[in-house]
Amino acid sequence: MSDADKNEYRWIAIGDIHDSDMDALAAIPELAGSDGLIITGDITNIGGAREAARVLQAARRHVPVVAAQIGNMDKAEVAEFLSREGVNMHAAARSLAPGLVAIGIGGSTPTPFGTPSEFPEASYAAWLEKCWLEAKTRAEHVLLVSHNPPKNTKCDRVGAGLHVGSGAVRDFIEKYQPSLCLCGHIHEARATDNIGTTPVINPGNFSAGGYVVLRYAQGRLAADLRIL
Repeated sequence: MSDADKNEYRWIAIGDIHDSDMDALAAIPELAGSDGLIITGDITNIGGAREAARVLQAARRHVPVVAAQIGNMDKAEVAEFLSREGVNMHAAARSLAPGLVAIGIGGSTPTPFGTPSEFPEASYAAWLEKCWLEAKTRAEHVLLVSHNPPKNTKCDRVGAGLHVGSGAVRDFIEKYQPSLCLCGHIHEARATDNIGTTPVINPGNFSAGGYVVLRYAQGRLAADLRIL
């Protein structure tokens, strides 16, 4: 069946894997027959290409198409590996279906822990603007996949109640109102929220069972937060 003949596209999104067991993918009922898997970041736990390769290989046993990006816990070589594999979505716009493009923004803003892939807010702002201009020339609907959640939402709140998300990501959402934002990074902030008309979803770390089901049909993008 060609893309033009399909009535619905379905993607599964997970994040914050940290080298955990990918066999849990088999327990996701919506994965069978899906169009692919999105990994929002933190594939490894301060690992490199070798660790990322194990996760990608395991994912491909369950689903043929993967789109992935680095989180702050992934070394720079992970992004290079993902590019060689043709699955990298960091700082890029990637078509998921006719009329739907995903923008990927990996890593995180600076943390107190000095993790491998941290970037200043100015870099996020520049990447987002570049990707938005490209995406909007190709599709009506834009899915933002940002490892770092937008600031001041239910999705960026750490245990102490502090909001540690990205101001640049929030500013971008407020300005352009993409169709949906998927994020991660803050494990305990599994939640859904809204910024204007844009739903924001953080499924938390994959080992705790959180995932998102994305459905795109008849020009509409919908998403549901699920837990195994």
